Amino acid sequence: MTDSRIILATVGSLGDLHPFLAIGQALRIRGARPILAVPLDHVPKCRDAGLEAEAILPSFDELGRATGLEDDEIVRKVIADTNFLVNQILLPPLGESTDRLLKIVSGADAIVGSIFALAAPIVAEARSVPYISAVLQPMSWFSLLDPPVAPGFGGLAKPPLGIIGRNWNRLIGAMMTTELKRRYAKRIDAVRLSHGLSKSTATPVLQPGTRPAYSLGLYSSSLGNIPADAPQPASLTGFPWFDSADVKLTALPADLSRFLGEGPPPLVVSLGSFVPFAAQEFYHRVAAMARELKMRAVLLTPFDPGIDEPSIKVVDYAPHSLLFPYAAVIIHHGGVGTMGQALRSGKPQLIVPLMGDQFDHAKRLEKLGTGISAPLDEFMRDGTDLLRKLLNDPDYEMKADRVAQKVRTESGADVAADKILDIIRK
Repeated sequence: MTDSRIILATVGSLGDLHPFLAIGQALRIRGARPILAVPLDHVPKCRDAGLEAEAILPSFDELGRATGLEDDEIVRKVIADTNFLVNQILLPPLGESTDRLLKIVSGADAIVGSIFALAAPIVAEARSVPYISAVLQPMSWFSLLDPPVAPGFGGLAKPPLGIIGRNWNRLIGAMMTTELKRRYAKRIDAVRLSHGLSKSTATPVLQPGTRPAYSLGLYSSSLGNIPADAPQPASLTGFPWFDSADVKLTALPADLSRFLGEGPPPLVVSLGSFVPFAAQEFYHRVAAMARELKMRAVLLTPFDPGIDEPSIKVVDYAPHSLLFPYAAVIIHHGGVGTMGQALRSGKPQLIVPLMGDQFDHAKRLEKLGTGISAPLDEFMRDGTDLLRKLLNDPDYEMKADRVAQKVRTESGADVAADKILDIIRK
């Protein structure tokens, strides 16, 4: 179907944006007209990628100013307190975000939205537009049969589950829903009611605000299949690949290429696009580990940590797909975008989860045998020994290579684009 008008709504870091850019480009190639609905800061990048884009949220600076906190304080609070993220960042602009999205939805054939794009299901329901849920990571199914391994979910029994375990999880799940509705439903429902909708029955922040016409799992089946209790219909697409900083960057910076070519494989550190605001001590600790191991290191951070050593290369950004294959070990936070590229590279990983889904990803990667994980305090204390374990056991690289061969065959953006257009045709 040509000229299909499809709204792609996402809110968050580059890990939330990049899959939508990949899908948008795949839809455009197929003759559709994708329109990105994103925070103001992401509009230029979307347009540089050749896609239409409209802001449905203010800039991150404006959202930050409303909290009265400095950037690094905001990051630390978001990492430590999901309640802060929802109450101070996501919910205050919901009414304005819904109004902005309503202005661009006219004539749309579908709205594809991520879980934090809270306005997307409201607008889809208000305008009777099919809503397609974009599930960026396994945790976002909020499954009681395959529950997340993450803070706030510790009371849920882990598989394999018998009758007692399933009943227990139903009870805990109901209690979680009640509590989350107590915290957030009033403000979400106020926006819904203002647009003529009834109160939502969904669990706020964990489930889409309206029943999706379809759910797309935008990650590799290597991380696990769709849980049996997930909303249906649904399917997995594989990771939609996109990781250029400015869209035009298709090669590694010349100075980084020289560094990589002048010695043995380095440690490579990436904490995504969000965490580096508050992680300067982390980079200094990795540099110390590299010295202890007599290794080189590449540190990806937009903020200069003040490390000036010939064996340490500090780079503000490099496409992960091009850099990671050079690594001896990839050290990262477990964000979905970074994790996907690390799996694709076939290199061992040391995951230091800091918030939310990152803990769940860490456990899934350990189960695959492609790496090991450690809480931040353990990493800062024992990181050198953990790295030695990864470097000295060839089984990690062997398993990482095996998973990479599967992940590389998956074309998530193409599969997702085809499925979206198929849903519209039906």
